[in-house]
Amino acid sequence: MDVQPISGASAGAGRSGSGTGKGLLALLLGALLLLVTACGGSDSASGGEGGEKPKGGDAVKNAASQAVVTVAPKDGAASVATSGALKVTAEKGKLTTVTVADSKGNRVEGKLAGDGASWEPVRHLAGGTKYKVHAVAEDAEGRESAKDTTFTTLVPKNTFIGHYTPEDGSTVGVGMPVSINFTRGITDPGAVEKAIKVTAVPSVPIEGHWFGNDRLDFRPEKYWAAGTKVTVQLNLDGVEGRPGVYGKQQKTVTFTVGRSQVSTVDASAKTMKVVRDGKLIKTIPITAGAPSTTTYNGQMVISEKYKVTRMNGATVGFGGEYDIKDVPHAMRLSTSGTFVHGNYWASRSTFGSANVSHGCVGLRDVRGAYDGKTPAAWFYNQSIIGDVVVVKNSKDKQIQPENGLNGWNMPWSEWIK
Repeated sequence: MDVQPISGASAGAGRSGSGTGKGLLALLLGALLLLVTACGGSDSASGGEGGEKPKGGDAVKNAASQAVVTVAPKDGAASVATSGALKVTAEKGKLTTVTVADSKGNRVEGKLAGDGASWEPVRHLAGGTKYKVHAVAEDAEGRESAKDTTFTTLVPKNTFIGHYTPEDGSTVGVGMPVSINFTRGITDPGAVEKAIKVTAVPSVPIEGHWFGNDRLDFRPEKYWAAGTKVTVQLNLDGVEGRPGVYGKQQKTVTFTVGRSQVSTVDASAKTMKVVRDGKLIKTIPITAGAPSTTTYNGQMVISEKYKVTRMNGATVGFGGEYDIKDVPHAMRLSTSGTFVHGNYWASRSTFGSANVSHGCVGLRDVRGAYDGKTPAAWFYNQSIIGDVVVVKNSKDKQIQPENGLNGWNMPWSEWIK
């Protein structure tokens, strides 16, 4: 059969709808293919968009940090030692942030090594306390890595505290040291002393000195200036003062130094001159220790005051020589029993003319301490804890620094050793 070619208007008209639609569709598909090819470009061969692997700078930025943070003790550790156990380190990087805090939010002060590779606390931790550690390190490319852990310190079975003087909030004389007596003998005095901070306003260097293994006193080189504000921070909680024995005290104590009063007893002249803020305000006739029971020389600090007290010779090595149940206006100057006090049993003429006491400094007084006008009553009312009484020209030795609050009798060069 012969095939005839399609020609003429009638033939074209009969097939135009179908032919034109297919052509248009082909053109659209071709354009779409070109558009997809243009968007993908040559990258389509390497994975295209979404499957592309980072290159160059982008690859470095998206890589994990090379810095590795390590915290000791391990996360969740219990019964951790309060000293020497906590340390944060970084490998292949430097620490940028280290935060250690207890459950109350109190932060632990620490020290970062110069190269940024490690961090340690500057002081001991508290006992029986849960701590949270947050540490961040940065590698050479500035990428950070973090670690968060928790641990709990040991609960001490054996503890100690320090009994301190002066009292919190008190006003004291210029000779008042900070004196702390511990309930257990201390075998690591460095750790304990490091945990106690004494500061003053106006500022002055303050140093501690140990008397034996259970007493630590702090003082400046010279008497405090009048008006000084002193703060004592006892951060003993968790300090291992001796093997297996830990402090359990966390306390801040403040006191104020009042006016300056220094009274000088001349045992030979049998007088006491009272100097207030550099001015002599009164000279009082006294009686000091008898030739066989002389009064110590030296600088002594009033540590206790009693309007009336009992003095029994048997308690200070004098047997039954005396037992006076109502000694008036008594103020302690030494642990061994030296007082400045009222005396009602000696005649009025004794004061200023004879030394008849068992080592104390006696001032004229009345029995019952009812007369506020006697020399003893006046001095008692004018004195506060921490005032200084200096005894000179007595035929006795100088009082030992540890006998009472009398560290002023030790040279500064020896005190700071």
